[in-house]
Amino acid sequence: MLGRLLSKQETLVGITLLGLCLLIGAINPVFWTPGNWFDLARSATVMGIFAIGVLIVLISGGIDVSFTAIAVFSMYSTTVLLRNLNYQGGMWLFFLISALIGLGLGLINAFFIARFRLPTLIVTLGTQSMFRGFLLFVIGSRIIRDIPPGMAEYSRAFLFTVTDERGVTVGLHSAVLWLVAIAVLAFVILRYTMLGRSIYALGGSREAAERVGFNVTLTQVFIYAFVGVLAGIAGMIYGGLNRQANAQDIVGQELDVIAATVLGGASIMGGRGSVIGTLLGVMLVVVMSNSLVLMGIPATWQRVVIGAIIIIGTAVPVLRTLRQQRRAVRVETEGESLAPAGGRA
Repeated sequence: MLGRLLSKQETLVGITLLGLCLLIGAINPVFWTPGNWFDLARSATVMGIFAIGVLIVLISGGIDVSFTAIAVFSMYSTTVLLRNLNYQGGMWLFFLISALIGLGLGLINAFFIARFRLPTLIVTLGTQSMFRGFLLFVIGSRIIRDIPPGMAEYSRAFLFTVTDERGVTVGLHSAVLWLVAIAVLAFVILRYTMLGRSIYALGGSREAAERVGFNVTLTQVFIYAFVGVLAGIAGMIYGGLNRQANAQDIVGQELDVIAATVLGGASIMGGRGSVIGTLLGVMLVVVMSNSLVLMGIPATWQRVVIGAIIIIGTAVPVLRTLRQQRRAVRVETEGESLAPAGGRA
């Protein structure tokens, strides 16, 4: 029982995360302050939503690198639209419009991938460039700091606040509720629905999934449409938290998100991954990225660390699978050698 638990990628990531927290906290006690943890939660929110979308794509056997372009396109376009309309209402309309824009852009990916069976990496590389170019040259590239009142108010929407020993008030932002809700939704879909089974089956083998009766085309349409919606929501959260709309933001974070998802146990070959492991991977990447300064490590080393995470996170599951296969072959060989000769008459 214990050996099976320790063999899981989620357990290894959780142990690594705990050890890293203890190390950083021992080097700099500021790590344990509420303000630092609230900052970590804030940083993990947008990345976590992205990572859940990436998880579903990886499980299905695909790779999506366009989600950040969809996020910034949705966020910036929504802000420009409602600002020009002089909208004075709450944040719900921002999220609705941004999610719908994300849905539309995600369906563009789904069309090329599901209809023409084009490689997912090639399609999303192309649409990433298309979305970003259209945004910059048609909609605009100016940084918008005079945002509508709804966005400004959302930046101060804390679940609760605390005052530290220095008299500084810090708070946990309500955006974390989006991450919790999306994580629960993704967990239910992957664990308890036929749609989730079809996503795993697609990642295992497209041909096998089609033979057992799964509608692969509809499954792929759902996957990339869902990723588009999540990207639209995450982009709007990002804009609200930063109190501005910048068309140059977000794009370029794909590596961090994919690293966190792979580190959490998702296989780039498809067919494997979990929401819990992904969230643990996100927290590990966020803790490392945000805490290197606390440990006295230059921030320029962050890219080196992230690159190492991708290599290690990809290599460990592969090595474990190879070891299991060799053990199975050895057991089978030993069984054949011990079989009585008369049994093969």
